[in-house]
Amino acid sequence: MHSKNMISIGHLSTVYHTSFILMGNDWLENEGIQANWKLFASGPDIVNAFAAREIDIGYIGLPPAIIGIDKGVRIVCVAGGHVEGTVLVAQKEYGTLAELKNFNEVLSQFKGRIIGSPPRGSIHDVIINNAIDEAKLSVEVKNYAWTDFVLEALVDREIEAAVGTPSLAVAAARGCGARIAVPPHALWPHNPSYGIVIRKELLQYPDTILSFLKMHEKASNFIRTEPEVAAKIVAGITGIVDEDFVLDAYLVSKKYCAALSREFVESTMSFIPVLRRLNYIKRILSEKEIFDYSLISQVHKEPSHYDL
Repeated sequence: MHSKNMISIGHLSTVYHTSFILMGNDWLENEGIQANWKLFASGPDIVNAFAAREIDIGYIGLPPAIIGIDKGVRIVCVAGGHVEGTVLVAQKEYGTLAELKNFNEVLSQFKGRIIGSPPRGSIHDVIINNAIDEAKLSVEVKNYAWTDFVLEALVDREIEAAVGTPSLAVAAARGCGARIAVPPHALWPHNPSYGIVIRKELLQYPDTILSFLKMHEKASNFIRTEPEVAAKIVAGITGIVDEDFVLDAYLVSKKYCAALSREFVESTMSFIPVLRRLNYIKRILSEKEIFDYSLISQVHKEPSHYDL
């Protein structure tokens, strides 16, 4: 952080994050915050940027943040953002959970086949590896550096299925007619698809972070209450997707809020033994190591909006 109000923010290409809303208007500037936005390929890449002190704030799924904290990266989660942002999509000839009624039956269709995923350590990677592990199936998970590569592999029929964000589900439906095989709530309830993580030193500048979190909450509410207007802003900023694409992505999992609800936190903590079992972390971390509630409790006093 160069001056008190100049902050570097690491974000992903995920269209339903508030980053694109905040880039597309002057809310932060009006709060006296000068934001330097940096795009990254995945959550693990954002953790590496934190480790190199390249960013102050990050939009990130909580499992990669936990892996970073375990490795000694001095970061902490100060707000929520969205829950249930991981979806399993499959080529159209495969049965869905709605059709087969059984999660393991859906997964067992991919025995001896490949499921594509964003990088190792991303929330999507952890969720699918855990599911395969629990079902005791031999299904290969192939990790890709960018979510775009996962989409290309689906379209080119290099893989039969993939895990990723609602945006991937919309793009895959458009690109090759792929369908949602398992919806987000059935993969891992309340999973912390992203939260706002900061460098711990920034807790010394609570005013700047508080201002940012106020606008993050405002943007979360905006996506929920005015999705058409929000979609127009996001489409304009990205320049790659149209408004309908953004609206469709919003609808896959409409759970937006800045609060650190009990469900958000408990779901995050339930990742810890899984990350340990999969050898992504070396020890069992405490809630206090991952979360700091001091700032969001000032910004978001009412009950959370995730399940409205």
